[in-house]
Amino acid sequence: MRIGGLAGTIVLLWLLIGVFAAWQRDYFHGSQTSCANAGTIAVTTLAGPLNYFGLNPVVSDCHLPQPSSLGAVGLIV
Repeated sequence: MRIGGLAGTIVLLWLLIGVFAAWQRDYFHGSQTSCANAGTIAVTTLAGPLNYFGLNPVVSDCHLPQPSSLGAVGLIV
């Protein structure tokens, strides 16, 4: 197996372990969806096996930028 294939396999396994940890914590069964919930699922997935060594990543507050309007830059169509 090539080095790239081995690295890809390790990354895939890492992320699958993270998804499994998020599933065990019932993050996918909530009826409430928000930016903070999506962020918590994302950081739990990225943490991978570290979830089983005491790391419990949680996103409590999430601020998304507001979309800009074309009028603000002087592009009036």
